[in-house]
Amino acid sequence: MSGKNISSAWLIVTIALLGMIGPFSIDTYLPSFPDIEHDYQINRALLSQSLGAYLAAAAISTLFWGPLSDRIGRRFVILGTLVFYLAASIGCALAMDYQVFLFFRVLQGIAASGGMVAGRAMIRDAHDSHEAHRAMAYVMMLFAVAPAIAPVIGGWLHDAFGWRSVFYFLAVYSVLMMLMTLRFLRETLALEHRQSFRPSSVLRLYGKVLVHHRYQALVFSLGTCFGGLFLYIAASPTVIYDFLKLDSHHFGLQFIPMTGGIIVGSFISGRLSHHWKSRAIVSLALVTMLTGAAFNLVQAIWLPPAPFTLIAPQVLYAVGIALAMPGFSILALDCFPKNRGAAAAVQSFVQMMMTAVVASLLLPALQPTVMHFALAQTALLVVSILLWFWAVRCPAQVPEHSG
Repeated sequence: MSGKNISSAWLIVTIALLGMIGPFSIDTYLPSFPDIEHDYQINRALLSQSLGAYLAAAAISTLFWGPLSDRIGRRFVILGTLVFYLAASIGCALAMDYQVFLFFRVLQGIAASGGMVAGRAMIRDAHDSHEAHRAMAYVMMLFAVAPAIAPVIGGWLHDAFGWRSVFYFLAVYSVLMMLMTLRFLRETLALEHRQSFRPSSVLRLYGKVLVHHRYQALVFSLGTCFGGLFLYIAASPTVIYDFLKLDSHHFGLQFIPMTGGIIVGSFISGRLSHHWKSRAIVSLALVTMLTGAAFNLVQAIWLPPAPFTLIAPQVLYAVGIALAMPGFSILALDCFPKNRGAAAAVQSFVQMMMTAVVASLLLPALQPTVMHFALAQTALLVVSILLWFWAVRCPAQVPEHSG
């Protein structure tokens, strides 16, 4: 293997592991919900707000980290936010009341988004369009391990050491990522490509983003279809404890098969990128998700809740999400080739805000029934498909350099 291939492989592995911070932050503490509720004397709806607050903070902060990474470089943003995340994780572990815990969850969200945004821009910096699609698919394939192992790790830590150990684990993980970043990541943003970080320049850039119809359709299409899968991730305590009448040891029954679906979808997406354009792969992905959503409606109408019938449609839906995400990402970043950090930031902002809306507004508003969950997922996917039709009809205009 050549030195360039070795370097690219370590870039992909490190960016994938950085991306795992998000799922670890979301999923590792889900098995601990009953104990956290007991310790803080709060109900499930209030504790779910800590998930929504984390996601909203992560989403909003991407709008800062993206342009900053276009100015000072990707690597500095990754290292700085990892230090910030370490402090916030320790704060969560030590919090003695819910308000303090919620405050540090917000800080965790602010910090966690930096590495995700800068890493996505790094992948596009280092590869041409076809290679970037393939690299992004491999990142997704490795990243997909996180949602499967996070609740398993969280459940084991919870049972062995209590729920606070989950946040000490996140602190240790951030230190590991600092060491890997220092060792394996080199700056991918050339000095001559650095952009202004003046507020006026950033606002002008975001103004162009807001009126770029193709870009907006792409990122909102991804956000809504991903929201259909995240609905079941955020509701996993309800799925496991209420629908299936299982306990904290059984979270793997939901997350491991779904992760297998993401791995399969990512692998297929990477292979198809050799011969298919991103647009064709995304179209196939949406058909796959629609099939999964249809099966989900069928089981909700005619079958009693059971692990296979409830989770199998989500596995197929997850295959579609993994097929779609690399193509959506590359198509969106290519709308702003000179401002990939900012473009990645808005893409991440929309995706995370959609997950925050799902966790904080949609999920509490739904009746806790299998049918209501299936209908909500289908509605989100239909919106995504309509946005995709709009995106493919919009011209792929390339904006002027924003300065």
